[in-house]
Amino acid sequence: MYSIEEIKELAKTVSEYKLGKIKIKTDDEELVIEGKCCHKPHPMPSVTPAAPAAMPAAPAEAPAAPAEKSGNVVKAPIVGTFYAAASPEDAPYVKVGDTVKKGDVLMIIESMKLMNEVTSDFDGVVEEILVANGDAVEYDQPLMRIV
Repeated sequence: MYSIEEIKELAKTVSEYKLGKIKIKTDDEELVIEGKCCHKPHPMPSVTPAAPAAMPAAPAEAPAAPAEKSGNVVKAPIVGTFYAAASPEDAPYVKVGDTVKKGDVLMIIESMKLMNEVTSDFDGVVEEILVANGDAVEYDQPLMRIV
């Protein structure tokens, strides 16, 4: 059960970042907080200061759109921090090339000091992991592709 303080903090996050919604699902409960905004979520600010970016030269020609990749995409169910393993000492739950079954734990997303296991909705092989350990992720952001 979530405390009223935790729910207020989540609601503040939804409002502050103009998110559509935050959805937290555990084995026995689900919490959804929807904002008034129906726009695409704004990116969360970086926790570490970024180095000044150099101005890139304008490309002579627009790059071709990347080809649509096949497979099932695992998306972030909540805003938080992606962790590939339960602790820094543990092996990752899955690596590229691993076979997974529906219900297998793929990763953890930490949100509001809660560790949320994300399980697979698909049987298949992990084809691509799209984020790095410790990356901040947004709601509905593609994290992994399973074929």
